[in-house]
Amino acid sequence: MKSVDLNCDLGESFGAYRIGRDEEILPYITSANIACGFHAGDPGTMSRTVQLVLKHGVAVGAHPGLQDLAGFGRREMKLSPREAYELTVYQVGALWGFVRAEGGVLRHVKPHGALYNMAAASSALAEAIAEAVYRIEPELILFGLAGSELIRAGNKAGLLTASEVFADRTYLSDGSLTPRSRPEALVTDEQQARHQVLRMVGEGKMRSISGEDVAITAETICLHGDGLHAVEFAVAIRSSLENAGIAVQRIRARV
Repeated sequence: MKSVDLNCDLGESFGAYRIGRDEEILPYITSANIACGFHAGDPGTMSRTVQLVLKHGVAVGAHPGLQDLAGFGRREMKLSPREAYELTVYQVGALWGFVRAEGGVLRHVKPHGALYNMAAASSALAEAIAEAVYRIEPELILFGLAGSELIRAGNKAGLLTASEVFADRTYLSDGSLTPRSRPEALVTDEQQARHQVLRMVGEGKMRSISGEDVAITAETICLHGDGLHAVEFAVAIRSSLENAGIAVQRIRARV
């Protein structure tokens, strides 16, 4: 039986300001990527989100991003590979502390936003992030855009990787995500999201915005927790996958 992980970015709030519907979406996902304080999140939010995720038996992952609260980590910033290494260690270490304090285990790391996209294209940044993850814990799973430099760097470093696809984003013909600056970047129609996911997982293909079919590896599916229809998409996509005979389960670690 085919299987796939369903992940969601959570804990992307700050102080009293709440983004997304974290608790509502948790029953339908298998992995959670928790903001680590740079693009979103603060100690209280991180602590509460870790507790919530562990309570639901969902795999806990760190979601490190660029230090850009105002831009939600979605604006590119110039940084060296060394800086990418250090900000990854810093943020993953912070979340690891909260997970450990609750008796849980950190399972994976997925860079956020602009950092994710920059590492998808830059081998130097990707290798710096992969090295940081490996040095923290070689058994951590590195999530990255399918076919990207981040997946290649993770494999090269000796990490278990998970090739990620998106239910709520569109793609260019080179397999990269359509920039958010373009009006067609987001998938807002539930039927379109269902169809896209089933093709990616079932057929290993996706349709780019230019109309081309592009081969893709789908090991984990991302839903953005701050999306307007995130919960509804999660319910629909999980149901569609299971009805198609595809098991929805977390990525299995080596140990």
